[in-house]
Amino acid sequence: MGVDSLGYVGLNISKLDEWCSLLEGVFGMEPRPREGSNAVDYRLDNYHHRITLYPGSTDSVAVVGWEVGSEGRLDQLATLLQAKGTEVTAGSIELCEERKVRKLYSFTCPMIGSHNEIYYGPLVTNTAFAPRRGISGYKTGSQGLGHIVFWVKDLPASVKFYEEVMGFDISDYIAWDIHDAVFLHCNPRHHTLALMKEGPGPAGGLMHIMVEANSLDDVGYGYDIVRDRGIPVMLDPGKHSNDHMQSFYLQTPSGFWIEYGFGARDIGPDWEIKTYDQPMLWGHRMVAD
Repeated sequence: MGVDSLGYVGLNISKLDEWCSLLEGVFGMEPRPREGSNAVDYRLDNYHHRITLYPGSTDSVAVVGWEVGSEGRLDQLATLLQAKGTEVTAGSIELCEERKVRKLYSFTCPMIGSHNEIYYGPLVTNTAFAPRRGISGYKTGSQGLGHIVFWVKDLPASVKFYEEVMGFDISDYIAWDIHDAVFLHCNPRHHTLALMKEGPGPAGGLMHIMVEANSLDDVGYGYDIVRDRGIPVMLDPGKHSNDHMQSFYLQTPSGFWIEYGFGARDIGPDWEIKTYDQPMLWGHRMVAD
């Protein structure tokens, strides 16, 4: 029992035009404006959408949506959350329609403080994904949108919650300098969630979201576009020590980062948990101001 993937992310953003330019021009995502709303859904595979932008005066995570494969398992997870002391609310028909899912429950993560939803039955669109630039697409499917990383105040308690309640398993650890990070998986993707001890970032803060391309060339061309447009690069291209992702990190108009990567290895039946003393095999150096 537990979640199967990261299904969608909603973001409150204060700079809509800059965000749309980023998601379309760099990542090639397909916009799906909503009728009667200023929110914009973004598509990157056969799902109706994976990312939603909610324009406003502040920048924050609006919602993190976790997909569950069946209604029965969804109800069981909602019951477990309640039994562990987390208030759970059944999603209205209107909210399910907005999210394009058959059923959902909402709750506030007791460890991170973010608004979360668990759901099943996402809407799949029968027309092909139409990228805004020439890309080969994204590694999603049963592995979901990608991964998400948060700073947390109590790292052991947060890991325990995501293991015992949300159904994640530990992939590995990285401990370097003043940083301490735990990587967790809920499907073959090396990690769908990573938790970092607060320090460089505030507890409850979003560090980054990762999307994984089907081609290294997609990432390389994206890097050139980012540099040509003067978008802040936070970590130069490099390769991670644990998942072997080749990627770079950029800063979004909201301040947190997006990792654009390719080629991460998957978790298999013979996976062994390890602790790494640095996050990179090569590259991924901080870019000087």
